[in-house]
Order: sequence, then C-alpha cells, then structure tokens
Amino acid sequence: MALLSGTLSKGRVGPYQLKAAIAAVHDEAPAMDATDWPQILGLYDLLAQAEPNPVTDLNRAVAVAMVHGPQAGLAAVAALARNPRLTRNHRLLATRAHLKDLAGDHPGAAADYRRAALLTASAPERRCLTARAAEAESRPAAG
Repeated sequence: MALLSGTLSKGRVGPYQLKAAIAAVHDEAPAMDATDWPQILGLYDLLAQAEPNPVTDLNRAVAVAMVHGPQAGLAAVAALARNPRLTRNHRLLATRAHLKDLAGDHPGAAADYRRAALLTASAPERRCLTARAAEAESRPAAG
C-alpha cells in the first residue's frame, strides 16, 4: 500500500492507479465485512469519470449496495440493464442475482443465477453460477 500511496500522491491519477487502489483496499481487508466499502465506492466514482465503462459501472453498483444496501445496488444495476453492451452479459445477471440474494429475494436470485449460467461460455463459471442458484433456492424466502 505504501508504493501505491506514493504513486497516488505524485500527481494526476489515471485508471490504472485507481484500479490498483481498489485492489489494494480489497486486499487490506481481512474479511469482506471489514472492507472499506465507502472508500471503494469513492474510487469507483473516480474511475467511472476517468474511464467510462459499463463493467466499471457494474462493479460500482456492488459498492453502492455494500454502502447503501442491496436495493440501492439493484437500482444501479437496473439502470445498467438498458445498456446494449450489458444486455447479454452474464455478469450483469450474476451481479443482480447476488444483490437479490442479499436483499432476501432468494427465488429471484436463483432465477438470475440460472439465466447467467446459460449466458456464459465458461464451464467453471457455469458450474459456480448453477451452484449459487441451488444455494439461493435452499434458503427460505424473506418476509
């Protein structure tokens, strides 16, 4: 982190430095619940300005959910679902599934995980997404 801090303090910060900073903040946390999500969200805000990209926006939606709750993240994902570059992207569905799961919509999460599994060309990702769907289905519905 010291090397990264030195780089960030030397002047103009670009996408590579911001991505490195995001990775460093994740790496510093001993567990997911100890992650400095507000800092990560701020870094994603800067990255979205420096290098507009729908995948960056999707990652930012996760940070929004971790800071402001899953419903806020789902709203951010819903806005991204209209982007033609993401409409057939399994990552959008997988992210939405994860956030639905966090919000307690386990049946909705399972359905999105299964749709995501159908869209990926990667066999390991397909297995992971199918397993997550089964896990979501096994949880009792919130309410």
